[in-house]
Amino acid sequence: MKKVILYSILFFSFFGFGQKQFEVFFDFNQDFPNPQSILKINEWLSQNKSIEVTKLSGYCDSVDTKNYNKKLAERRIENVILLLQKSGTKLAENLVRIPFGKDFKLSQIQAENRKVVIEYKVDEKPVASELTKQIRNAKAGETIKLPNIYFYNNSARIVPQSQLVLYDLLCAMEENPKLVIEIQGHICCQLVQDVADISTARAKAIYNFLIQNKIDRKRMTYKGYGISRPIHKIPEQNEDEANENRRVEILIVKN
Repeated sequence: MKKVILYSILFFSFFGFGQKQFEVFFDFNQDFPNPQSILKINEWLSQNKSIEVTKLSGYCDSVDTKNYNKKLAERRIENVILLLQKSGTKLAENLVRIPFGKDFKLSQIQAENRKVVIEYKVDEKPVASELTKQIRNAKAGETIKLPNIYFYNNSARIVPQSQLVLYDLLCAMEENPKLVIEIQGHICCQLVQDVADISTARAKAIYNFLIQNKIDRKRMTYKGYGISRPIHKIPEQNEDEANENRRVEILIVKN
C-alpha cells in the first residue's frame, strides 16, 4: 500500500438509529490504536462504566484490495475487543462483529473511512418516583396514601390508569426486602357500615397484585376499615372530600 499522511485517531459518541455509538478512527494501514488513542478510549470508558457493547463494525479506506481491507477490518475489531475486555467493559453474549472492509459508502475523506464503530446500550437505573422515595424514607408506624388509586364503582376492580402507582409500590417492595406493610382500604360516602366489605376487597386487590409479582406474602397484610377512619366527616361536602375519603393507604410495619 502507498504511504500517505498519518491522521490522528479521533473519537466521538452520538446517537444513531436509536442506539448509542462510539467511533474509533485508525491511522493508515494500522490495526491497533496508538498511545494517544488508548488514552482517549480510556477517558470515554471511564465516563461510561454501565454500558454493554452489542456490535462492532470495522471499516477501511479505499486503498488496496477488498480482501486485504476485510482482513484489516477484522484485526481492528479484535484489537478493540481486547481493549474493551481489559477495561472490564461488558460485551453482549451475542456480540455482533461485521468487518465491512471497504464494502460501504465511502467518504471522500479517507481518514473518515478507517474506523471501528462500537454500538452499545447503557444500563440506566430508573429514576425513583416520589412515592418510592416516600416509602424508602418512611419510619415504622407511618401511614402513606397511595395517590391516584382508583376503582370501578362499588367494586375492587382497579382502573388501568392506576397501574403506574401499583408499579411504584412494587418497586419500593423490591428495592427493600426488609419492608413490611399493611395495606389499608377505606371507602367514602356511606353513613352505614361497609356491608359488602368493599374496603377489604380493594386492599386485597393490591395485595394480590404484589403477590402476582413475586412479593413474599409474609411481608404484607391487608385490612378494610370501611368508613371508620374518614379524613373528612361523612357525608362529605363535595367530590374532592369524597375522593380523599375513598383511598388506599399503606402502614409501614417495618422498614
